[in-house]
Amino acid sequence: MIPRRWWRRVPPRQHVGPLRMQFVITSMPVGGAETLLVNLLRRLDPAVVRPEVVCLKQPGPLGEVIADEFPVHSDLIRSKWDVGVLFRLARLMRRRQTDVVVTVGAGDKMFWGRLAAFLAGVPVIASALHSTGWPDGVGRLNRMLTPLTDAFIAVADSHGEFLHQFEGFPEAKVHVIRNGVDCERFRADETNRAEVRAELNVPSSAPLVGIVAALRSEKNHALLVRAAARLHERHPDLHWLVVGDGPEREGIENLARQLQVADRIHLLGTRHDTPRLLSALDVFTLCSLNEASPVSILEALACEVPVVASDVGSVGETVIENRTGHLFASEDLDAMVQAIGKLIDDQSGRQRLGKAGRDLVLQTGSLQSMVSGYQNLATSLYDRACAQGSRVLADSATSHGTGLNTITQR
Repeated sequence: MIPRRWWRRVPPRQHVGPLRMQFVITSMPVGGAETLLVNLLRRLDPAVVRPEVVCLKQPGPLGEVIADEFPVHSDLIRSKWDVGVLFRLARLMRRRQTDVVVTVGAGDKMFWGRLAAFLAGVPVIASALHSTGWPDGVGRLNRMLTPLTDAFIAVADSHGEFLHQFEGFPEAKVHVIRNGVDCERFRADETNRAEVRAELNVPSSAPLVGIVAALRSEKNHALLVRAAARLHERHPDLHWLVVGDGPEREGIENLARQLQVADRIHLLGTRHDTPRLLSALDVFTLCSLNEASPVSILEALACEVPVVASDVGSVGETVIENRTGHLFASEDLDAMVQAIGKLIDDQSGRQRLGKAGRDLVLQTGSLQSMVSGYQNLATSLYDRACAQGSRVLADSATSHGTGLNTITQR
């Protein structure tokens, strides 16, 4: 067992004021986890927590957007094998007198972020994971740091079970904080249907299927292109809206041309009007190879748009078969095509599933419940570290015959 951060005293919260909470991430492109983090930062109570963002690489588009609102630190790692990042991170955490570190996602940031926090004597160390399997597989090196980690944050009940049973994290350290969306921003709005179709230069009556996901291989956009080709003959007026950017863009464009549906698939790149775009859809789809609890699905459901998605990770907790949408087995093109086609043909069914989807998000996936979850976890773990530190100091003082120093507010 690795010892607690005994070299740093942990004063009570009333003596230090708001906790300084750093979120360690690779970068801040426009993606699900990154957008979720921005929403979280903006809703945390500054009287309780003062958040900061630490990007190992460049800040990215979202990092630049929030730089005027929160401290954003970046460019801390120079190459994949740059061990110096450990000491740069630790110095930053000591200088900022960090109280809580939360690494976001697996990989390098999970390893270097937690190890640096331990070396810097940060009282609370946690890891938030938003997916299962590659690219968010935890790996042997990250599992080795389990003893010095106070909490592993899952985004759904089944995701929490996965972290305990598959990744091997202690059950007592796994905490489920469900992803949440702002249901005031994401809501049905009929006026957007005509506006978005006019922007895409498609008929106002054309059915529209959409996806919001970074253009990365694990999101499996190729399956969407193949579904578009299969549905084109039966629904020649069907169009597809793709929001997001990434390294797979050229491959997606080439496949769309090859299957002769390039004029039906609209790659919009990074957009900041996602609520408007989602509320214009008839069906939302996600065909990822792995997920946990995708924020984009919650956003679509909040807009009363039914979802057709691959049955991976915890997707089945929000896409409930024939209640909020339809599920298909991973990479099952036939099932995906059938489910989307069924909804395109059934307007009343779409409306029924969409309304049930919004009701589900209001009940289980609100932004405020997610914010409260992070805030309560941070303060409770800090208070526990404070109590443990007080016992250690008291035992040391008794054995050495010395008194405790008074801690003054920062």
